[in-house]
Amino acid sequence: AEPLLRSPAVFVSPKELYTAPGSCEGRCGEPLSDEDECHCHPECERRGSCCGDYERHCGPEGFSRSSDSITDQELLEVSEQLYGLDHNKARPTDIAINPQHQAAPGETGHQEDLSPQPLYKYVNEELFSKPTYSSFIKLLDNYQRATGREEEVTADELREQDNFLREVMKTELMKKLFAFLHAKNRYDSEQEFLEDLKQMWFGPYSRGAGEQDSSGFEHVFSGEVKKGKVSGFHNWIRFYLLEKQGIVNYFSHNFNGPWDTFPDVLGLQFSWDGFYKEVGSAFIGCSPEFEFGLYTLCFLARPGRA
Repeated sequence: AEPLLRSPAVFVSPKELYTAPGSCEGRCGEPLSDEDECHCHPECERRGSCCGDYERHCGPEGFSRSSDSITDQELLEVSEQLYGLDHNKARPTDIAINPQHQAAPGETGHQEDLSPQPLYKYVNEELFSKPTYSSFIKLLDNYQRATGREEEVTADELREQDNFLREVMKTELMKKLFAFLHAKNRYDSEQEFLEDLKQMWFGPYSRGAGEQDSSGFEHVFSGEVKKGKVSGFHNWIRFYLLEKQGIVNYFSHNFNGPWDTFPDVLGLQFSWDGFYKEVGSAFIGCSPEFEFGLYTLCFLARPGRA
């Protein structure tokens, strides 16, 4: 048997991992927003709301350039580019869903199964043999869903993480994301980006009483149960595989995106082995690398913010 490797309790500080909300690193000239705890636009001096390191980064002699901040327009453009580069996404003939009952806003908490049929009528499972899909699916059984229980990471699981990261980094989509972040002076090399992705998504942290019981990947893609409710669990592949096994029961949807191709967006209600998810949103039919890349972009560009 493989020896268990306990993940170290130390976690890279947010300062090293991404631009901390309290810093102006990479944010010079960013538009003022009330959501931010401090600001990096020249106007902040008049308002008295500058971050503590504003002068060091954004002053005349500062060493962060305003061109390194990521504007909303740039976020929109690069998101659309990633969407266009999702070459591994499902084709219209690969998936057939049956959304059935649409829940009204007041109905989402009712915990009633209003859709007798499964959500997925058909999925072409040949999709799952693509390298990013197959390496992604191997990661899904690596977690205990209950929060408050320390995750133990085996050597095999660490290899599976590395394999997934290696496969996604081969895609044009992730190469585009790296090129954008590199141009914004976030990373010097693809290797540095890869190491950061590993810490950002698989680095353990605590959702409760101090145990290293969670990670970004576990929460977003695999799902957790916290205080008797489903937390996270936003991935269509995970949902399909568990629904097929009879472990997930689809109840209803409260939002169905206006798109007529994949990826589509669905807001849905479901039960996972008896635990309820009131509103879980998911991209239906996208590749693992599309979600992985898009969420990484959001986390790096707008840490701690909408």
